[in-house]
Amino acid sequence: MNKTEQFSGLPIYAESRLANDPPLRAVRAFEAIARLGSVTLAAQELDISPSAVSHQLKALEGYLQIPLTERQGRRLVLSQQGREYYRSIRSAFNVLRQATEHLVEQGQTRQVTISLIPLFGMGWFIPRLPTFMRANPQTEINVVYANHRNYLSDASDMSIRFGNGQWTGYQSEKLISGRMVPVCSRAFLRVHGHIDTPEQLLQLPLLHDEERSTWPQWLTLQGVKRPVRRSGPMFEDGLLTLAGVQAGLGCALMREPLIAPYLERGELVKMFDLPIEDGRDYYLCVRVDSDMTEDGKLLQNWLRREAGSEPPAG
Repeated sequence: MNKTEQFSGLPIYAESRLANDPPLRAVRAFEAIARLGSVTLAAQELDISPSAVSHQLKALEGYLQIPLTERQGRRLVLSQQGREYYRSIRSAFNVLRQATEHLVEQGQTRQVTISLIPLFGMGWFIPRLPTFMRANPQTEINVVYANHRNYLSDASDMSIRFGNGQWTGYQSEKLISGRMVPVCSRAFLRVHGHIDTPEQLLQLPLLHDEERSTWPQWLTLQGVKRPVRRSGPMFEDGLLTLAGVQAGLGCALMREPLIAPYLERGELVKMFDLPIEDGRDYYLCVRVDSDMTEDGKLLQNWLRREAGSEPPAG
């Protein structure tokens, strides 16, 4: 008896799978229910009957031995476990949809898909994009998110990646530096007054971008001898850190090339022109097993020029 039969008594599919693989058609039905909020709408999208969708849902719950839904009157809603499960699987389905869309659109050579992390898009790429679009109106640009914690899922024509430049299956070239500088908002300075020395930062609320070790490293580099506390809010990525700084929650070490527009507009203040590098930069990456289209090459060369890193001709 296989695992599906053991838990549910309902053989959902005939294909073989690994021991810990869930019944994928049932997972797909659950994802549609959770995303659309209705068994009926899920059935319409999947082109099967509502009873078949309910059957798949019950089979998945039987396999997991966890209730993913519950009744509230006549409505079927996600249970707490169901909400947690949906949050975990929806990114995988988004990857599948993006990969499928990319494959379908490959024949349309006028389209170029680039993936990047949000702060790079907001602080560097999108402010420059109008110049490319004016010069190349025939090229359609698709911009999608890149999760720098899971680059293996990237199916774009090219990607801007953050790290050390080493990714299996990709050719990478450094585009811009990842150096960090301490910044805060003008409102923060109005509250706390002018900051003259790095040591004064020890008395101020510090925000942490991804990890708590960077502030101690920066302060040590500036000759601060006193112990550095690692408390204060920590944010998962630069975009969330930026929002925290703008809200006046504290000062943060942020990637200077990405916050240049905010510094130029006076929305952020560079507290000290004392950068630190952690060995991670922003790289322009393309797959080694696929050929770049002519429109892709246009975007690739434009990115190099904007970054001041275009190699000499020839």
